[in-house]
Amino acid sequence: MTRRRFIADEVSRDRAALVGEHANHLVRVLRARVGEEFDIATGAAVRRGRISSVTDDRVEFELNEEVAAANLSEITLLLAIFKFDRMEWAIEKCTELGVSRIVPAIAGRTDTHLAAASTKRVERWQRIARQASEQARRTTPPEIAVPIKVAEALNLQAALRIVLAESEERTLLRDVLKPQAANDGIVLAVGPEGGWTEDELRSFKQAEWISASLGNTILRAETAAMAATAIVASAFSRRTSTDFKGYDR
Repeated sequence: MTRRRFIADEVSRDRAALVGEHANHLVRVLRARVGEEFDIATGAAVRRGRISSVTDDRVEFELNEEVAAANLSEITLLLAIFKFDRMEWAIEKCTELGVSRIVPAIAGRTDTHLAAASTKRVERWQRIARQASEQARRTTPPEIAVPIKVAEALNLQAALRIVLAESEERTLLRDVLKPQAANDGIVLAVGPEGGWTEDELRSFKQAEWISASLGNTILRAETAAMAATAIVASAFSRRTSTDFKGYDR
């Protein structure tokens, strides 16, 4: 049986702890008891942890042998802010799919009240990402950045920078994936409800981002984010450089 995995709040050599609501969930929902074993992600590694003490707001572990853990590709999701309930769904699922960083962006078509409230949502988004990371057995949660404007986001650096655009008719996302981006990083930009404005798309082009499409259908913002992340994560997990014949290295 696969052991549940938790990301430690505190680590000191061969000991780790979950604290606060994090610990309370383990105690209240999973009925954790002294002696039970879980996988504990410490940031540097994943180790088998045996519970040594339990209170309502603190669970301590003795850390033992290291457990094998998969490495994730460097995928940054530039996610234009849209309705918070749907955006939370996108953050949760894209975390499970393996994004390493999520940068919320205030776009031209982002509702003004959502833009104004977005900074106060970061802590909640981080909590959602942490819970999703444990569900997906990740070693670390993705970074959730403070919201920025699209003009600032244009300067994000990676080996491959792709803006998803409904207006793109020739180039599909799967056709622009390059092997080096699996290690050197990729940024995927997903627009808000209604898509990017024409001015924003021109700005992406001037900043030398690649425009790509997910196909002929019009997707909701959260669907586009999840589909794009799944395509990239799947391609980079299965392919080697020899699979990308035709691209310069």
